[in-house]
Amino acid sequence: MLHIKCEDSDLEPVPVKIGIIGGSGLDDPDILEERKETSVDTPFGSPSDALIAGKINGVDCVLLARHGRKHDIMPTNVNYRANIWAMRAMGCTHLIVSTACGSLREEIKPGDLIIPNDFIDRTTKRVQTFYDGQNANLKGVCHLPMYPAYSERTRRILLESAKELNYDVHNKATIVTIEGPRFSSRSESTMFRLWGGDLINMTTCPEIVLAKEAGLLYGSIAIATDYDCWRMGCEGVNVQDVLKTFSENVAKVKQILVKSVSNIAKEDWSEDILDAKVVYRL
Repeated sequence: MLHIKCEDSDLEPVPVKIGIIGGSGLDDPDILEERKETSVDTPFGSPSDALIAGKINGVDCVLLARHGRKHDIMPTNVNYRANIWAMRAMGCTHLIVSTACGSLREEIKPGDLIIPNDFIDRTTKRVQTFYDGQNANLKGVCHLPMYPAYSERTRRILLESAKELNYDVHNKATIVTIEGPRFSSRSESTMFRLWGGDLINMTTCPEIVLAKEAGLLYGSIAIATDYDCWRMGCEGVNVQDVLKTFSENVAKVKQILVKSVSNIAKEDWSEDILDAKVVYRL
């Protein structure tokens, strides 16, 4: 890995710009000031919706609804490549996302907040790279290391911001991403627990992979909405309960998000940003 160190004190820090991809309930543009809606064309088609540029406490941000503002794009059909490419084209350096998850652990209760640190990919139909030979400007093959999966420094900011707000959060978790749109069978849910999964969702992959390939510093705030179906004596998952639990806790996520944006902007990220732009390919 190429490591670039900015030792010249006369150099201006690289400015940060925070991309925000919101799941259900966290795509509200009211968190932004000076909002401006922007359409972005990408080599991979159209993003899920228009991007909304604006500011949070004076920090430049860009908001995108992962499933569209009408929430009419199912997880498999989200154009993850277009979404990430558009964020990069808008000049974003960081990407903070929200996700609703099922819990695979007794100690992670519905309504709990989690800052994940790893993933297991069980999707089957999604393109995982920009370097698929279809774009003449992207030559070669990208062999991308995925450890660490998330930007550790961005995760630290999310955790510290939650602590400043006196919110309890789980400081790590492995998310299993399934294809969807169906939920897991009980045997699948039990298997994911045996594999070491702590949470289960339908959107982390390939979003996190593409973000890293694009050089964006990626962090996530997860809300546990249910116990999936592994837990004996519990009813299976249903969409109504998932959305209800998410909506009851989304205000906390917004507050952590706003605090994190401000805290990210207080630090010099030049070295991290430049390092993240190094692409691993053969």
